Amino acid sequence: MKNKIRMYDTTLRDGEQTIGANFSVAEKVQIAQALEDYGIDAIEAGFPAASEKDFAAVQAISRQIKKATVVGLARMVRKDIDAAVESTKEAAHQAVHVFIATSPIHRESKLKMTKEEVLDKIAADVAYTKQYVDDIIFSPEDATRTETDFLIESVQTAIDAGATTINIPDTVGYTTPEEFGQIFDDLRQGIPQFDQISWSTHTHNDLGMANANALAGIEHGANEIQGTINGIGERAGNVDLIEAAVAIYVRHDKIARPTTIDLKQSKKISNLVARLSKVATAANKPITGRNAFAHESGIHQDGYLKNPNTYQIIAPEMVGAHVSLPLGKLSGSHAVHDKLVDLGYEVHSAEMPAIFKAFKRVAEGTSVVSDKQMEAVADMVIKEKVAQG
Repeated sequence: MKNKIRMYDTTLRDGEQTIGANFSVAEKVQIAQALEDYGIDAIEAGFPAASEKDFAAVQAISRQIKKATVVGLARMVRKDIDAAVESTKEAAHQAVHVFIATSPIHRESKLKMTKEEVLDKIAADVAYTKQYVDDIIFSPEDATRTETDFLIESVQTAIDAGATTINIPDTVGYTTPEEFGQIFDDLRQGIPQFDQISWSTHTHNDLGMANANALAGIEHGANEIQGTINGIGERAGNVDLIEAAVAIYVRHDKIARPTTIDLKQSKKISNLVARLSKVATAANKPITGRNAFAHESGIHQDGYLKNPNTYQIIAPEMVGAHVSLPLGKLSGSHAVHDKLVDLGYEVHSAEMPAIFKAFKRVAEGTSVVSDKQMEAVADMVIKEKVAQG
C-alpha cells in the first residue's frame, strides 16, 4: 500500500513490563493472533534472552504468525542477539531489534562508555546481527535526550552496518511534539540515505504526549509507529496503537496516509488485552473506555439525539463499540423520553412533565438511573394518572 503507515506492536514485550502484567505463553500466542487479525504489521513478541519462557513464547509466535513480521528484542550483547535470531528463525517474516543507549546520562551513569565505545559497539553488533537476519531494527535508547550530532552519528553507523529500520525512542516520555518532529528533520538533513530506509517512533506517555509525539514523527518523515494496545507499558505506558490508528483515520485531512488496521476490531482487542494483562481500561480512556461514547448531560444528549455529530467525532460502530446515553441528574427530558420508548412505553408529550419530575427525584439520589428505576418511575406516573381518572 503506497505511503502507508506501518503499525508495530510491542504489547508482548514493552506492554508486559507493566506492573502486574504477566502473560502465559498461550496468552501471548492468542494476543499475537489477534494483533495479526487487527492488521498489525510487526509484532515484537518478546525479549528472548530474558528467560526460557520468553524464548518459548517468541518461538511459538514465530511458528504461528504468517503475515506480520515477528521481532525479537536484543541488547547489544551477543547472547541476546543469538537468542533473538534463534527464537524468530521459523517466522515467515523475521526481524531482530537491537538497541543501545546514546544519551549522556545513560552513557555516563548506566553504560560507563564513551561516545567512541558506543559507536564501536553499534558497528560491531549490527554487523554481527546482519550475518543472520536481513531485517534489523536499531534503536538509540533515550534518543530524545541525545545530542543531535551524536544521534546522527549513531544512526549513520547503524545504517552503514546494515540496519534497515531506525527507531527513535522517547524512552522517558520527555519530549514535545515540536521537538520530536525536529529530530526527524535533523536526521533527514544529516543522513544521506534517509529516504532509502524505514523510520519508526517509540513514544512513552510520562507527560501525556505519547500520541501527539508519534503523530508528529509521522508528519516529519517516519513511516511506522511502535506502541501497545491500551497504551500499557513501563511507568505511564506507551502510545496506544488504537488511539493512533483512529486519530490517523479521523484526521485524514491532516495525515493523508493509510494504515491496514481493521478499526472495527478495536474494542474487541482492547478488551482481550485488558482481560489477559489484568490492567483495567480507564472509564474515560479515548476510544475504548466505557464512557468514550456515553453522554449524560441533557444538553449533550439532546444534541446527540438530533444529530450524533454535534457531540461525537467518532462513530462507535467504526471501532466496534456502542453509544450509551446513561440517565443521571444532568439528563434532559429528550433522553428520558427516548429511554422510555426503548423500554416499550408509549409516552405522550403531556405526560412528560410529571415523568421528568419523578425521574429527577430518583436521579438526585443515585449516580446512574437504571432501566428498572426508569420503569418504576413510568409505572408510578401511569398508575397515578389512572387513579386520577
